[in-house]
Amino acid sequence: MFIWLFHRISGVSLIILVGIKILTSFFLLTKDKRPDWALSLHRQPILDVMILVLFTFHSIYGLRTIIIDFGYRKEKSLFLWSNVVAALISGALIYTYLVLS
Repeated sequence: MFIWLFHRISGVSLIILVGIKILTSFFLLTKDKRPDWALSLHRQPILDVMILVLFTFHSIYGLRTIIIDFGYRKEKSLFLWSNVVAALISGALIYTYLVLS
């Protein structure tokens, strides 16, 4: 039940966060005076980290759902492994993001 709910919430959250990034980048590409709110919102590292983490967990949980649909029955071990893999990938992405920025 948790994964089903998290998968839905993370999908909607990703749509909103990516929409914010696209909207603010649109305002930053204008030749007129750039709005301060768009610049400050676009450069928020917490938004980038949230997008990375939500995307990673959303995709891993989606793969978990596909594996269960193919008939894998050990859901508890798959839940554990999917969390471990998603946490490791998220940690590596966040570390890379922090080092490169």
